[in-house]
Amino acid sequence: MKDEERINQTEVPKETAQKGSQGTPPPLAPLPARVPSHQREEKRGRKKNLRRGGKREGRSRSEFDHKIVSVRRVTRVMAGGRRFSFSVTLVVGNRKGAVGVGAGKAADTSLAIEKALRDAKKNMITVNVTKEMSIPHETEAKFGAARVKIMPAPGRGILAGSSVRAVLGLAGLTSINAKILSGSKNPVNNAKAAVKALAAISRTIKR
Repeated sequence: MKDEERINQTEVPKETAQKGSQGTPPPLAPLPARVPSHQREEKRGRKKNLRRGGKREGRSRSEFDHKIVSVRRVTRVMAGGRRFSFSVTLVVGNRKGAVGVGAGKAADTSLAIEKALRDAKKNMITVNVTKEMSIPHETEAKFGAARVKIMPAPGRGILAGSSVRAVLGLAGLTSINAKILSGSKNPVNNAKAAVKALAAISRTIKR
């Protein structure tokens, strides 16, 4: 009997200890202090800058400006059906005497513009201008059915229309007069005729 009482006395504390450990939850950790809203925004901004690798530097603007002369949607008939693409013609110049005309064709308008820009820079000419940013003498050229005549006009600004005005403006020319002598209303041919006329001026250097 004494041995059984000893066993019971030794077992009871274990059961009570287990019940006590199960019944009482562990102490809760203290809540962190609330961070003010402005500090949270600063931390978020730092994380974004770290992900992006710091602040991005602004892209350097190109020295050449461009103006779109013509945008056309063209189709090509294939065995499976029609394929649509866009044809873009534009004028590129730095307004300091350099100007060129280029064309590009692609399935997307943005890709066609990029191709036209590369083509225009390849076919760029540098015109020998006077101190007043005019031409030394009159010139005339023909491209396709378009015929353009360009003449100096002191103190008159740019007197031109259609795509010829875009060519003269992006070349940086002032005090100049241009006339389209033909009946052609094709802006692409008129622009190329204007560039050809400027290229015919004496001492014109091909870029």
